[in-house]
Amino acid sequence: MGSTASVILASRAVPAMRSDLRFRYVRSYSDSFPVGVKWLLICNTVIFFLQAIAGKLIPGAAAWFMPFELAPIMVVHLAVWQLVTYMFLHGGLMHILFNMLTLYWFGPDLERTWGLQKFLKYYFICGVGAGLCVVIVALFSGPRAMVTPTIGASGAILGLIMAYGLLFPDRTILFFFVVPMKVRHFVWIMGLMAFFFSITDTDSGVSNVAHLGGMLVGYVYLRAKLLRLDRDSLMRRYKQWKLQRAKKKFQVYMRKHGGPGGTMLQ
Repeated sequence: MGSTASVILASRAVPAMRSDLRFRYVRSYSDSFPVGVKWLLICNTVIFFLQAIAGKLIPGAAAWFMPFELAPIMVVHLAVWQLVTYMFLHGGLMHILFNMLTLYWFGPDLERTWGLQKFLKYYFICGVGAGLCVVIVALFSGPRAMVTPTIGASGAILGLIMAYGLLFPDRTILFFFVVPMKVRHFVWIMGLMAFFFSITDTDSGVSNVAHLGGMLVGYVYLRAKLLRLDRDSLMRRYKQWKLQRAKKKFQVYMRKHGGPGGTMLQ
């Protein structure tokens, strides 16, 4: 997978103007750097340098990492671990640099909002979902696509950008480090670019399908979570209404049968 995109040069977000509280499952405040983001940065960076050093010092060392790349033909033959391991492999310095910078910019606020467990769950759901999108598209794209490997965390990273846009739509970032832009508009641009290039740019070596897949999976997951939260809220309100209704009926019954001359049952 190519870099998250050569245009994803966005600076650290300025303080929030408004946040979408509907997607906030857990509130966790901490001044320290979030553990999940920190270890994702460390793991990706260490593995990248292991790849680079082994490739320089040991002939044929690149083949050691091939079983961990996402090859659709292998996933179809039950090498399902590749749906996770491919996220920790990168194809060059610029590739990992863009992905890790984007994780560093957008990940901490999401982890502080959701907590470690929910953040990591979402990250891997987006990454695995992006990988499945690659496999599904490859099944309909011919033999070449089935044997073309995909590597990189870009699917998961684009999923984080989608979540950031839903949680903090009115925060401002600097697009290309120059152009002030609200996060919601940035997400639209990234989504449209991923969609456009997934259709038109099929031979660039960049897995735009994974980029688009990560965003779509993240969006569907968060919307489904929201719908479930809304459904649970409606059920709680319905149960409260039934309880109040039963209470009123009981009060009416007690007024009719619990007064003078009536019989109280215990």
